[in-house]
Amino acid sequence: MSVKAMMATILKNQLTSRGVHSLTHSDCAEIVEHLIEKLTELELSLAREVASNQKLQ
Repeated sequence: MSVKAMMATILKNQLTSRGVHSLTHSDCAEIVEHLIEKLTELELSLAREVASNQKLQ
């Protein structure tokens, strides 16, 4: 099982335990994919900011 599939399963289980039953595993997989993309963008942005700050010092 891939990391993304495991994350989707964890998300689905967490939502279900909180009373959210309308999302499918596929929906959760899409949400996980989107979160990973956003985290990657954030990581790259932070790395650029750190590099920029290091150049200024």
